[in-house]
Amino acid sequence: MKPKKSLGLHVKRLLSGVSHHGAAHLTEVETDLVQIGLLLEVAVEKLSSNFIAIHAAVSAQQDVINVLLTGARPTPQQLAQLGSTEGKIDRNVNAAVTSMQFQDLTSQLLERNIKRVTGLREFLSTLGTHGARMSPDSADEEIIELLADVRMALAIQSIELRGALRQAVSQQHLESGDIELF
Repeated sequence: MKPKKSLGLHVKRLLSGVSHHGAAHLTEVETDLVQIGLLLEVAVEKLSSNFIAIHAAVSAQQDVINVLLTGARPTPQQLAQLGSTEGKIDRNVNAAVTSMQFQDLTSQLLERNIKRVTGLREFLSTLGTHGARMSPDSADEEIIELLADVRMALAIQSIELRGALRQAVSQQHLESGDIELF
């Protein structure tokens, strides 16, 4: 009777380990996907406001040019506005370009998630590979040994995957400085 109790304990440990490691990796995927959504939301908001500001500056510049084209003299306020328009456009274009660099950050997050999903697929493939070694006629001791091997292989794979994917997502050498996220 003792081998059955031992076999049940090993199956329980294996299933518990698979559940724990799988859930932990899927939680990381979920967290990264939420962060990608937030990055996209903030970047699109900043891009929109910068493009609206660029449009406003160009429209103001065009208004002064239209006055000049009619042969009229622009007001001192229009001339001052024309002089400051170039700086406004430059600042807004630079801010828009910086906002667009979110693509690099989201690419890193997506790449990390692809690696994590690939690692999970390999993780689950380990179950199939080891399971194929087991025959229906295997003795309990062989099954216990196989289950222990599977549990150890899965734990090692999980640790290796977690270590390979733990690095922060970062963008360096932007005009606005270094950015490190998550």
